[in-house]
Amino acid sequence: MTRARFNVGRITCTVFSMIKDRSIQIKNIYYMLTYAFQVLKQTNYEEISSENFDNIGDLFAAILAKGLAQQLKQGLYREYITINEDLSTLRGKVDITSSIKLKMQRKPMIACEHDELSENNRFNQIIKTTANMLIRQPSVSSEHKAELKKEMLFFSDVDEIEIGTIRWDMLKYQRNNQGYKMLINVCYFVLEGLIHSDEKGDFKMASFLDEQRMCRLYERFILEYYRYHYKGVISANSTQVKWNVDDGVVDFLPIMQTDIMLKCKGKTLIIDAKYYAHTMQTGQYNTQTLHSNNMYQIFTYVKNQDVMGDGSVSGMLLYAKTDEAITPNNQFMMNGNKISVRTLDLNLMFSDIANQLDSIVKQHFNL
Repeated sequence: MTRARFNVGRITCTVFSMIKDRSIQIKNIYYMLTYAFQVLKQTNYEEISSENFDNIGDLFAAILAKGLAQQLKQGLYREYITINEDLSTLRGKVDITSSIKLKMQRKPMIACEHDELSENNRFNQIIKTTANMLIRQPSVSSEHKAELKKEMLFFSDVDEIEIGTIRWDMLKYQRNNQGYKMLINVCYFVLEGLIHSDEKGDFKMASFLDEQRMCRLYERFILEYYRYHYKGVISANSTQVKWNVDDGVVDFLPIMQTDIMLKCKGKTLIIDAKYYAHTMQTGQYNTQTLHSNNMYQIFTYVKNQDVMGDGSVSGMLLYAKTDEAITPNNQFMMNGNKISVRTLDLNLMFSDIANQLDSIVKQHFNL
């Protein structure tokens, strides 16, 4: 089983979440992105892994600059957009209403509507908006600003876009723009997770990723780590669990979407990755307990997946470690199935993070 080689120096800078009691080394954000978006393993990103970063914005600027340099070698993505213009000769379809207005104004023009291949599409607009925002941030190094400015010369025909108008869920990828997937995801982290407006309405770079975005990255990182390092040994997917109902009626029942489902040697391990400010909840009389909803959820997943009822399915709540005094490391047998609770310390050298993830599957599947 091979592991990708990373040049991990001693990094002391940390990126803070919105809650001050937890921190993650900035370099580990890069490694998490590397697994979440395998394209970062390409040659042109290798030098990033040896850089030191003082803040999260500079890291994203470096990744975006390298990605754009690679994309520009292949050319900017173009797609057909609808253009309405008044022409002296017919092109495309006639806009009847507008053409009548032109006739009434005695202008010898025809209002036409036609499609044209253009670089001025949503994908390039998002990238330009993100790059220019990073260029304006004092926290981004002059080196990375210079790289982005140079690349923006190729975006002269591309408009910037209002951040609030971006519909991330409407962006569709196909063969001609697959290379944009990682770039757009980096833009998403920057625009949605890092940029905040002050009282004057000016946008400033935050020094953290908010909890929601970090949770999504955390889940994707763990899944892709197992896919990459245990390919051919463990099946790793984000699989839906079907409701195990007696009469087959599942109308109105919620979808059970797992974060990570690992299968090997006839065993199944469902991992629910949790990135919270607090691992424990405080109950009555100031007692510390695990989050009840999390326990109910993982128990439901396991019992519905274990159709045969033979105990071959287990569940795990894998929390990102906080600075809290209590660090859960528990294992329970619940009606024949094993449910465990563990933490993953992200504020370590990456090799130590990898060892933690390896130990989970080696112990569970006896590898």
